[in-house]
Amino acid sequence: MFESPFGDSIIQRAREEGLLDFHLHDLRDYSLNKHRRVDDTPFGGGVGMVMNIEPIDRAITAIKKEVPETRTILLSPGGQPFNQKKAWELSNLSSLTLICGRYEGIDERVRLHLVDEEISIGDYVLTGGETAAMVLVEAISRLIPGVLGDPDSIIEESFSSDMLEYPQYTRPRDYQGLTVPEILVSGDHKKIRDWQRAEALKKTERVRPDLLKKNKQRES
Repeated sequence: MFESPFGDSIIQRAREEGLLDFHLHDLRDYSLNKHRRVDDTPFGGGVGMVMNIEPIDRAITAIKKEVPETRTILLSPGGQPFNQKKAWELSNLSSLTLICGRYEGIDERVRLHLVDEEISIGDYVLTGGETAAMVLVEAISRLIPGVLGDPDSIIEESFSSDMLEYPQYTRPRDYQGLTVPEILVSGDHKKIRDWQRAEALKKTERVRPDLLKKNKQRES
C-alpha cells in the first residue's frame, strides 16, 4: 500500500536526496502466535476483532532501541483532529512512529500506555490506518526544508494563515470567453496582493467561516 505513494514525485526525490527516510514494520513479524495473528475477539463480546497489545508493544520497543527519540502516534477516529498547525509541529521532530489501526479497533492499553498521542484525519471511519498514515506523511514531509523546490510556496498555501488560498490563474488569458481578472495582469503588485488577500478572505468566509472564527477567538 505504501510503495506507490512513497515512491513517486516529491517524496521520492526527497528520499533520494536523503531528506526523508521511511521504514515499514509488519506487526505480524512481532507476533508470538504460531499463525502470526495480531488480533483476537474482544473481551465482553462485540462485533469484529481487536488488535492485540503484545505485537504492538514489541514493535514499539524494537523501534525505540534504534531511535529512542521517536514520537509514537496512534492513528484512529478517536484522536485529536489533524490540521496544518499539527503538521508544522510534527515536521520539526526528527522521527515519528505511526501505528495504523485495523479491524474493530486496538486494545485500549496501547492508547493509554504505549503512545505519545492519538491523531484522527477526520470524522469518518476507514478500513485501516494506512491511508491516514499516508496523509500525515504527505502533509508533514512537504514542510521539511528542502523537500519542496520553492519554500515560499508553503507560506501562501491554504491553512497556512487561517485562510484558504486565493484563486490562481494561468495562460491562456481568455479561454472561450472565460477571462482572467484584469488586476492580475495590471503589473501593480500592491494591488495584486490586496486583491489576493481580499479574495482569500471572501472564499474563506463562504466555504470555511469556522477558520475565521477560530482566528478571532485566538486574537481575543
